[in-house]
Amino acid sequence: MTYSLTKPRFQKSTLAKVMGLSLIMLLAACSNDSHYKREVNGNEDYLQAAPLKELQTPNGMILPLENGTYDVPPGTSKGALGKALDIRPPLQPLALVDGSRAQYTADTGTVLLTQSSGLWANVVTIVQKNGYKIASRDDANQTLTTDMVQWNRKDEDFQYQGRYQISVTTQGYQNALTVKTLELQQKGVAVTSPTEQQRYTGQMLNSITAGLGQLQQEQQNRLDNRKLGEIDVQSGADDTGLPVVIIRAPYGNVWERLPAALAKAGMKVTDSSRPQGTLTAKYSPLDSDAWDALGAKDPDLSSGEYKLQLGDLNNRSSLQFIDPKGHVLSQSQNDAMVAVMQAALNQSGTVSK
Repeated sequence: MTYSLTKPRFQKSTLAKVMGLSLIMLLAACSNDSHYKREVNGNEDYLQAAPLKELQTPNGMILPLENGTYDVPPGTSKGALGKALDIRPPLQPLALVDGSRAQYTADTGTVLLTQSSGLWANVVTIVQKNGYKIASRDDANQTLTTDMVQWNRKDEDFQYQGRYQISVTTQGYQNALTVKTLELQQKGVAVTSPTEQQRYTGQMLNSITAGLGQLQQEQQNRLDNRKLGEIDVQSGADDTGLPVVIIRAPYGNVWERLPAALAKAGMKVTDSSRPQGTLTAKYSPLDSDAWDALGAKDPDLSSGEYKLQLGDLNNRSSLQFIDPKGHVLSQSQNDAMVAVMQAALNQSGTVSK
């Protein structure tokens, strides 16, 4: 009897391809389903629980005196239950600018800010920078209306679109930045849910106040840099005794100047995280003319990718260099970098005499 081995191999190969394609389609479908970000995770058997009923006692049994302290009052739920319940908290307007206060009423979010003559111009700039198209604008009354804004949230299966009225008014010694929802849609259908209107009104308001907060921080950094003048840099050590560069300037000022300063020293920043104080920089040694122009000597570092850790020491900052092999700079290399960073930081900053 003769058996064919070719056919079973073909069947296994075909089956594998079909299963692989099915898995890809399943994963693609799951990746587009964002219900899990809004739904309760767990068993829903509690929804089938029997209602409370009066306790039935056998004849002749005497129960103790009743105490209603712990009675569970009867009630009925009028809202969504189980998977239909949206567990996301309401999105609130945030006070992202120093000295501000936020509130939400009906379909309108408001942030009260310290009075500023340039507030309206900044609001218009932020709206345009964020890519929100302006349908109408009245600078005299400091009011504008957006065209339909397309939102993009990862916790939605179908995205929302909305139109908004944005205005700035004076209330006593404060300015009020107000965002009012004029229209909210999903899949071309009007949405009137107060929760959804609040979520997307807050989304628009927070995007503007975040921009205002960034402008405020940039302005403060410029002022601090002008006040700071020349930065003093010294050699030091961390808690374990490893060499670090001590920079006598606050963390925020150093962080703003650092990328430009490192570039002058031949280190191009490729990645950074301000909250963690980490930077990644690719180092290419400078030629002798470039070192002379900087006013520092070649620290004799190997080319490659360096990791930097910036630390906050209140009115000072620490900076540690880790070479491409994962080693902290030697004491001599660290001392050489002190002179390099002294020159580079002061050339990259805005100094007022």
